Amino acid sequence: MKKVLSALAGLAMAAVILTGCAKSNPQVSAPAQETTSKTQETTAPETTIAPETTVKAEGTSDTYALKIGSLKGPTSMGLVKLMDKAKKGETGNSYEFTMVTAADELLGKVVSGELDVALIPANMSSILYTKTNHNVTVLDINTMGVLYIVSADDSIHTTADLKGKTIYLTGKGTTPDYALTHVLKANGLTTDDVKLEYKSEAAEVAAILKEKPDAVGLLPQPFVTAAMAQNDKLKMVLDLTKEWDAAAKDGSGSLVTGVTVCRNEVLKDHKDAVDQFLADHKESAEFANTNVSEAAALVAAAGIIEKAPVAEKAIPYCSITYVDGEKMKSLLSGYLNVLYEMEPKTVGGSLPGDDFYYMH
Repeated sequence: MKKVLSALAGLAMAAVILTGCAKSNPQVSAPAQETTSKTQETTAPETTIAPETTVKAEGTSDTYALKIGSLKGPTSMGLVKLMDKAKKGETGNSYEFTMVTAADELLGKVVSGELDVALIPANMSSILYTKTNHNVTVLDINTMGVLYIVSADDSIHTTADLKGKTIYLTGKGTTPDYALTHVLKANGLTTDDVKLEYKSEAAEVAAILKEKPDAVGLLPQPFVTAAMAQNDKLKMVLDLTKEWDAAAKDGSGSLVTGVTVCRNEVLKDHKDAVDQFLADHKESAEFANTNVSEAAALVAAAGIIEKAPVAEKAIPYCSITYVDGEKMKSLLSGYLNVLYEMEPKTVGGSLPGDDFYYMH
C-alpha cells in the first residue's frame, strides 16, 4: 500500500491538471487552488469551508452510504445541488461528501478505501487505474476544458496570433502545458514560436496580467473570471477547448478536465447505489447549468468560491457536464491518447483497457 501511495503521489505531482485556482487577494475573492500536495495548499478565506470538509446526508434511507470525494473547483460545482439535497435528506441514496484541495489526497483515499467514488483530473484517472492494478472504473466525464488564454491584447484572435508572444502559465510538465503544446502544434506552431514563462501558481499569472497590459496568460476557470474582475481590460481571447476541438482529428477526443471514478469492489457490491448516484449527478450538473444564480449561491455556501456573484459569472465558462457511456469513452480515450503520445507518464505510463470505461 505504501509503495502504491508513494507512486501515486509522485505521478500526481508530475501530471495533475490545474482545474482549480489560487489564493484570494484583497481585491477579488478567488477560489481555493486545487494542488497536488498538502504542502502547496492555499489558505482558504475565513468565509470558506476548511480545506477538507465532509457533509453527511441526513434522513436518508438505511442503505449503503456512498462516500464521494471531490476537489474544490469546477469538479465540485456540478455536485453542489446534490450535496444540498443530500444534506436535507431529499435523496434516495445515502451519501457522504468530502471536498479537498489536493488531488493526491483523493487518490490516497480511494486507494485506502476511504472513498468509494472520486471526481478527479482526467489524466489522473488513468494513473489510478494503472497503479491499482485496474481496480477503478471511470463512470462519467464531469467537466470538459476549463483553460483559457487571457489577455488585453486585441491582436489575438486565433492560435496563430500567439506566434512571438510570451505566455505566462502554471505547471511545467502538467496537462495545461501539454494541452497548449498540442493546440500550438495543431495550428502549425511549436513551443519555439512562443516564449513560455512558468509560474508557481495562478495568482502570479493574474498579477502579471494586471501589471502588463499586453501580457498573455493561460489560466483555468473559475480563476479566469476572478482575474477579469480585477482588470476590466482582460478578455478570454481563446478558449483552449474550442481550439483543441477545431483541430481535432479522428481519435483525438476533446479536452477533458475532470472525470468520476469508482472502486471496482463498490461497483460490484453496490451497483444500484452507483447507478442512482449517476442519475443524481446528471441532474445536479444540469441544475448548475440551467439555474446559474441558484447554483452560484450553493457554490459560495460550499466555500468553493467565496462570492456568489463571482461564481455566477464563472459557472457558464466552467464546462460543467455529465457524459457517460460510449460518448464518454470516445472523448476520454482520445484525450488520454493525445497525452500519452506527448508524454506517457502523464497517464501513468500506459493507456487503460476497455474495462476502464463503465457501460451501464
